[in-house]
Amino acid sequence: MPTLFTRIIAGELPGRFVWKDPQVVAFLTIAPIKPGHVLVVPRQEIDHWLDVPPDLLNHLMGVAQTVGKAINTALSPTKVGLMLAGLEVLHCHVHLVPIDALHDLDFKRADANPLPEDLDAAAAAIRTALRAQGHGEVVDA
Repeated sequence: MPTLFTRIIAGELPGRFVWKDPQVVAFLTIAPIKPGHVLVVPRQEIDHWLDVPPDLLNHLMGVAQTVGKAINTALSPTKVGLMLAGLEVLHCHVHLVPIDALHDLDFKRADANPLPEDLDAAAAAIRTALRAQGHGEVVDA
């Protein structure tokens, strides 16, 4: 059975994508800890990050760094936090969260009902920053 992320990547479920390439995608989570919380996900279904082939893991982290820089530019947080947890969806993914304090990485603070316009605004700002940095992998939706 495909994972939730595989269904989002396939377009079966909606997603606010900011990056797509042949190996990796990045989209906003529907339950952000902070506005601009992005997930970077390999297209290949791999449950645990320890099982990701080294080349794909290097690419995944490179995209995470690129998108993280765009989040930093677009939203001006103190830092962009990175987390690999993998318990909520059994498909490897990197959380990128704009943070101003350590508690900003606490999943208990996730907003289960964010306003769609807030998600759209964060996605648009991140896409703009990625384009300004010269990245062609940016998508419009």
